[in-house]
Amino acid sequence: MNALDELFCGDDARAEAALAQIDATHLPALADALTTGDSEARWWAACALARIADPGAISALLAASADPDANVRAAVLQALGQHRAPEAVTPLLFALADSSSYLARLATDALIHIGQPAVPALIRVLENDAESHIRVHAARALALIGDTSAIPALFRALEDDSVMVQYWADEGLEKMGVGQVYFKP
Repeated sequence: MNALDELFCGDDARAEAALAQIDATHLPALADALTTGDSEARWWAACALARIADPGAISALLAASADPDANVRAAVLQALGQHRAPEAVTPLLFALADSSSYLARLATDALIHIGQPAVPALIRVLENDAESHIRVHAARALALIGDTSAIPALFRALEDDSVMVQYWADEGLEKMGVGQVYFKP
């Protein structure tokens, strides 16, 4: 059997082993499986596309970022984080509002992996989103990215209505070496 047959065979152990044999030559078939396959095939396709360093892999994953199956979306979000592609910022920000806290956390983690290119958009979310759980994810991402351009927004977030937003703002400021310096005697 070839690597794609093994990947989509229905046996998780065999599919996992097949991932090591996947390369860019499999990209068209994986992109097709990501849109036309059953949910298990789409999940394995997303996992495989995470390993292919090619703009086509990123495009296929971006197109699947709103997959109706939560497990497939989870695999796609993780794959986008592994690619660290700045073009993934917008769909990842959209995923911060997912009703599943697990998927929102995966989107946050992916944004953290992308790093500095995500910072301006995360600042906008932190300062403008009405939903506190979304602001918490944005504050966490900014804190863990540690980009100093977020310092003013994190200062403002110290007065957020959400204790968790305040917590992550404080953590981020501490990480960036600002810490308690912002309190005037």
